[in-house]
Amino acid sequence: MSNMKQIAKMARVSLGTVSHVLNNSATVREPVRNRVLEAVQALGYRPNQVARGLRRVKTSMIGMIIPDITNPFFPAVVRGAEDVSFSNGYRLILCNSDNHHSKELVHLNELRSFLPAGLIVIPSNFSDLTAQAEVYRRAGTGVVCIDRLPTNWSGDSVTADNEEGAYKATRHLLRLGHSTLATITGPLHLTNANDRLGGFKRALREAKVKLAPEYVQEATFDKAGGYSKTLTLLRLIPRPTAIFAGNDMIALGCLLAIREAGLRCPEDVSLIGFDDLDFGETTNPALSSVSQSGYQLGATAANILVERIKGNSDPPKHVVLETSLTIRSSAARAPN
Repeated sequence: MSNMKQIAKMARVSLGTVSHVLNNSATVREPVRNRVLEAVQALGYRPNQVARGLRRVKTSMIGMIIPDITNPFFPAVVRGAEDVSFSNGYRLILCNSDNHHSKELVHLNELRSFLPAGLIVIPSNFSDLTAQAEVYRRAGTGVVCIDRLPTNWSGDSVTADNEEGAYKATRHLLRLGHSTLATITGPLHLTNANDRLGGFKRALREAKVKLAPEYVQEATFDKAGGYSKTLTLLRLIPRPTAIFAGNDMIALGCLLAIREAGLRCPEDVSLIGFDDLDFGETTNPALSSVSQSGYQLGATAANILVERIKGNSDPPKHVVLETSLTIRSSAARAPN
């Protein structure tokens, strides 16, 4: 592997001149600079980012921790963060917590040794990042939480307007004449799941529709959770004529359970999800869903982080992105 001494020898310059060219730390005459760059290319030199980080206190890396790499919502979030990071000269390192706070803590502790310039976190279940984030901040490393917020979080954050999105979806079902509604939430210790339940309940309160406790089922944010809780709901008397699912993965499980119960969607049970993932256009029936931009979540977080890295010391930003309702064929008028 080539090193700076070999570059200096080939370019016939001092080691200090090579350092100045590579780090843009001093003005170097153009002919000399070109000789150094030609030597760098000829030798295939690649700087050691960690070693450079030790000298600068930070590297050009941004760490990102997500809860579930298999959930199709999160790749768009990562893509948004990566695009903004790359365009600003930073490289994204991705870690998966599997929704376990213990694994999240391992990533947080080990990422510090890489001296990241910043950190983007989608918190895990039961996450409390306050102490860890303070350690990063003392080291001059910005931390932004997105999608959901950990306990007692007061730092930078980017979320969707989860309550308003759920409210719009529920209002749509009410306007279709449904009065026996149910919801399958995500884990209610997560802020986004709790906010979506809040929007569902607000719409029912305004419409003066009563909600018995058994018509609210808490599940994991996945197809298996949606499937099992839908079977529970379909055994209730009266059976709900419409279900609001806490995300599209839950909604997939709902569709499977409705079909296996010998019922039809939307003729017997209408359904609306949340996230508006691409597969919603191809399900049978096509899935109505609350649309939020995962890409925009990631990109907005990365932009805030880049500002922090550049020295922005304004009070913490709390950005809430708008949602909208995408109507397809999984929601119809209530059966007579």
